This record gives sequence, structure tokens and C-alpha cells, in this order.
Amino acid sequence: MNLEAVYDQFPTLKSDEWVLKRIEDQHVNEVFEIYDNDNVFEYCGIIPKHNKDTVKKMIGHFERDYNKRSRVKWGIFANSEPDRLLGIMEAVDFNLKVNMVTIGYFLAESQWGKGIATQALGRLLEFLFTEVNVNRIQAEVMPANEFSKKVLLKNGFIHEGTLRQASLWSGKGIVDLEMYSILREDYTILHRDSIDGGEGAQVGE
Repeated sequence: MNLEAVYDQFPTLKSDEWVLKRIEDQHVNEVFEIYDNDNVFEYCGIIPKHNKDTVKKMIGHFERDYNKRSRVKWGIFANSEPDRLLGIMEAVDFNLKVNMVTIGYFLAESQWGKGIATQALGRLLEFLFTEVNVNRIQAEVMPANEFSKKVLLKNGFIHEGTLRQASLWSGKGIVDLEMYSILREDYTILHRDSIDGGEGAQVGE
């Protein structure tokens, strides 16, 4: 695993429509819009934050976690509106022994249903597989979170099964979690044509 691709300097990930980049203090209003909404975190192990000062401090914690090499949080932005944060995508638990990482994401409710998470995740997978050289990317999803499951499946993830009463999530207690994963070999097969210079498989909404 090439962790220097992640932590040597903050990686900005661009695609035709979207850019994943560092979340900064100037984005506090959009970050607050996300964290102040109970609906966003209905199926997440995150407790909503209803105080803007608390959210502003959290942005500093994003930077602290990055500098500690424990977690990366990208803001999701549209190229057409590069200063307005639409959602957040993260990579955590870079496991060097297994060559594996866990990902997660959430969008402002006003951005739901537009295919943003599906496409942004596709760009993150490209980075993690081709530049960081991970072998396995996984995501843990509460069984009722149909939105997240669709995003994962559209990007080639496989449902491996359900972990029963397997984790303690903040605000949720002990929960069942469905495990989804994609391996480098899965990704290579899915994108073989594009890797070889052809049109490639199209994934996303």
C-alpha cells in the first residue's frame, strides 16, 4: 500500500463533474447543513451536531486526524460550483497488514437522489486502487440504509453478509451491519476496457 499517495500531501481528486478536496473553515455553513440534519445520520453511527461552533471545531479535527494519518475526509464539490460543499466522503482504517481500507460518505439532504455519491465514490475507488494500491475496500451499512447500498452496488461492491449485533454505534446502540466490499481484481474486471483504452464500463446514476 502506498500511503504516501494519501498522506504526503492532501490528495485532490478530480473528475469531469466533481472534485474531492480538503474541507476548510470557509465551508462551515455547508458542513453545518449536513451535521445539523437528523435525517442525514439516521443510519450512521454519528450523532448530529446542532451548534455551529461545534461544527467549526470539527473541521479542525478533520485536519488533526489527517495529520495523525488516521482518517481522510474529502469534501465533495461540483466543478460548476467549486466553493459549495455538497457532501463528505472518507477513508479510514488503512490496514497495511491486509492492504485494506474502509470508506463512508454522506450528502446534504438537498443533494440526495442526484447520483453525486455514486459518481464521487467511483472517483475515490479509482484513486485507492490505482494510486494507493489497496487490495480491498469495504463499507459497513445498516440494513435499512437502502440509499447507501445502492451506491455501493452501482460501483461494483459485493454484499458479503450481515454481521449480527456486531458493533456499538453512537446514538444507535448495538446494531446489525451489512458488509460490502470490492477487491482490486473486481475493479480491474469491471473497468478493464477503460484501463486498456476503450470506452469502459459505465457505473453510476
